[in-house]
Formats: sequence, structure tokens, C-alpha cells
Amino acid sequence: MPPPMPVPAWLWAATIAALLGLILLDLIIVNRKPHKVTIAESARWIAFYIACAVAFGAGVWIFGGDDQAAAYITGYITEYTLSVDNLFIFMLIMANFAVPAIYQHRVLLIGIVMALVMRGIFIGVGAQAVQRFSWVFWIFGGILIYTAWKFAFNHNDDDEYDPNGGVVRLARKLFPVTDAYHGARMTVRQDGRRLLTPMFIVIIAIGGADLVFAVDSIPAIFGITQDAYLVFAANAFALMGLRQLFFLLGGLVEKLVYLTYGLAVILGFIGVKLVLHALHENELPFINGGEHVTWVPEINNWLSLSVIVTVLTITTVASLLKSRRDTRQAAEPAASGPAASEPADRARN
Repeated sequence: MPPPMPVPAWLWAATIAALLGLILLDLIIVNRKPHKVTIAESARWIAFYIACAVAFGAGVWIFGGDDQAAAYITGYITEYTLSVDNLFIFMLIMANFAVPAIYQHRVLLIGIVMALVMRGIFIGVGAQAVQRFSWVFWIFGGILIYTAWKFAFNHNDDDEYDPNGGVVRLARKLFPVTDAYHGARMTVRQDGRRLLTPMFIVIIAIGGADLVFAVDSIPAIFGITQDAYLVFAANAFALMGLRQLFFLLGGLVEKLVYLTYGLAVILGFIGVKLVLHALHENELPFINGGEHVTWVPEINNWLSLSVIVTVLTITTVASLLKSRRDTRQAAEPAASGPAASEPADRARN
């Protein structure tokens, strides 16, 4: 893995300010008047956020070099792909709480701001851990390999996910909640009491779900680069485009039936990459006498990028082909039913 870039404090501040500016722009333009987000509007915003991510990558390439640019691009694609899988859960939460369409964009925006804060904390802790303790790579690698196994062999995670679980149940126990939405408001006063609205509970559910997803995504990107700046930027740009992807894909996400297998391959690949890197950095006394295992190969970021893009292309194309085949097979019985057989019956008569 390439060593972290020296990033001055002013560049960190400028990057965070730019991200806050994007969020403010979204609030002013999109949330100024709540409305149901159209597919065309979502497509324009996604193109805008991808352009911003590409422009940032060009800056990394100019000032950081090829390896850093490859690490950022690989991390961004990985995080964006994991975010697509997260859309299943977000859709389940929105449906479970019957969130009005005109407020779904605001819910996702607030949830993503929460996710940026939580992941920023995780990234800061993770960056310090990987720099000080080489054995952390064993833990990260184990998490990813275990997650890959779950994705490959346990297909009921989405059905078993409970959007009313954990923190949401605790919030309902501690605070009174109204039965109906009150616009986009998260609290209302009724009969002299301050009550939470379902909007607040939905945002808690979205934030809690992303906290769970961070357990997989943060180790994954640290398997690509240890540079905290690039890790944060890749996460931020992936999250910023996620809520627009929610409205653009809609039911299309359900057609990506092989996506979980693709994610399993990607996470397993990065997990193995982390284990190999852990062997190179080994300091554990019961492995090779505490010495670095230098004879095992290291996987560079260009190979990682090639593998991830190839896997995503194959799983997406295979999913769409299967969806088309299933649709055609479902239409065939209808075409061969009683209505279709009438002309033949008349011809025989």
C-alpha cells in the first residue's frame, strides 16, 4: 500500500468546508420546497456528484501521484458499491414507516450528515489504530472475510432486518411518539407536552442502519489505503450521491439479484489483501517468530481496481440478463393462455 500523503490542516478544513457547501447547496435547491424527487432530477444530481468525485480524483492524481489516485478511485467505487446494497435497507425503512414521498429526500439528507459524522469518527480511530498496531489488519481482514461469507451464503439478511429494532425501540420507550407525521417536523407540542414524531424515529433508524454498515465499509477501504484523508473523501463522495441513487434506482435495485455475490467476492478479495498486508507488517510473536513475512505477495491498488470493476461489471450484466429472462418467462404463460388460443380455436372451427 502507498504511504499516506502529507495533508496539511488547511486542506482538511477546505475539504470539509466544500462538503458542507454541497450539503447547503442541496438544502437550498432541493429542500427549499419539499417535493417528490423525479428520476430526471436524480440523474442530474448523480451526474453532478460523480463529476465532483472525479474532479477530486484528478486533484489527487496531480498532487499525489498515480498510486494515490488509484487508491482513491478504488476506495470510492468500493464504498459506492457497498452503498448500493445499503439501499435495500433504506427502502425497507421508508416503507416500514410509510414516509411521505415529499419528505424522503430530507430524511436521507439528515441521515447522511449523521453518517458522515459517525464515519469521520470511525476513520479517525481506525487511522490511528492501523498506524500504531499492525495486528489491526488481522481484525479488519477477518471482519471482511466473515462478511463476504455472510453475503455469499446467507440471503435472508434483508428480510430479517428489523427497522424498529435496537435504538428505535429504546427511543419509543423513553419518549412519547405521535401516531401521524407533522410535515418534516421531528417534534411537536400537544397538550402541553413535547412529543417526537415518526420523522425523528425514521432518522434514528437510518442513522442506526448506517452505523451497522460502517462496520463493513470502513475496514474495506482501509484494505485499499491507510490514508485517512483519502478514506474520508471516498466515503463522503459515495454518501453524498447515495440519496439521489435511492430515487433513481427505486425498483431497479431489486433486479440486481447477483449484487450480493459480487460484494462477497469484493469483500473477500479485500479481506485476503488485508491478511497478506498483515503478514508483511507482522509483529505477532507466534507468527514467523515475530518477523515480517516478506515472501508473500502484496496486491497493488491497480490490480484491486481491475478486480473490483470486473466483478461489478459481470454481476450487473448477469443480473440484468436474468431479470430480462425472468420477465420474458413470466410473460409467456399469459401469451399462451385462453385469450391467445381463441384465434386457433376459431381457425379449427
